[in-house]
Amino acid sequence: MSFPPVIAIRPEPGLGSTVEAGKAVGLDIQGFPLFETKPVSWDLPDATGFDALLVGSANVFHHGGSGLDQLRSLPVLAVGDTTGQAAREAGFAVKASGRGGLQSIIDAHGKEPAHWLRLAGKEHLPLEIPPHLKLTTRITYRVEAAEFPDELCQALLKKCAVLLHSAAAARLFAQQCTKHHIERSNIALAALGPRIADAAGEGWLELRSAQTPTQDALMALAKSLCETI
Repeated sequence: MSFPPVIAIRPEPGLGSTVEAGKAVGLDIQGFPLFETKPVSWDLPDATGFDALLVGSANVFHHGGSGLDQLRSLPVLAVGDTTGQAAREAGFAVKASGRGGLQSIIDAHGKEPAHWLRLAGKEHLPLEIPPHLKLTTRITYRVEAAEFPDELCQALLKKCAVLLHSAAAARLFAQQCTKHHIERSNIALAALGPRIADAAGEGWLELRSAQTPTQDALMALAKSLCETI
């Protein structure tokens, strides 16, 4: 069966693993990184003052720098399996891996008082913090946007599916489509979660969210879209 092309736009190093995962399930997938992830200088708090690290992206472990060395005594609460795997590869122990975003980890924590250190990107989602939980945040990386390359513009002229891994990606992709006069009605969007889908706006051929914020769920969604568009 011949599928329409699938386009992944997330930055490296995640882009490569996404393209490999897509090929593994039979997708005709191409990668066009529309972002570059860069480290940010951050001040290191005393690890003894925290009970755990709350981490919403594998980019923390790829770009967090030497400051992470002083935090390895803290267990990691990871947003999902990909982030959890990056934590393990960086020498951290993973206490929990979420299935519905960071908020689900907070909601599942219970009533025990705790102080968590959140390591995040410059753009990150706000969280609802209960009174018994204290959260301190440090920004460890930023993501810079890039223009659409000509090859991507040409690929988007035909019916295709595009993978969205973040709200920033959804907004940039929509803005660039408008700038380059690319017809949204030819493009189906597969988003990693509902908030990401909302950030993309309207007018697309299809706009769906993965059932869980995992790579496997996103690949399943992309395959389902390709079977119907």
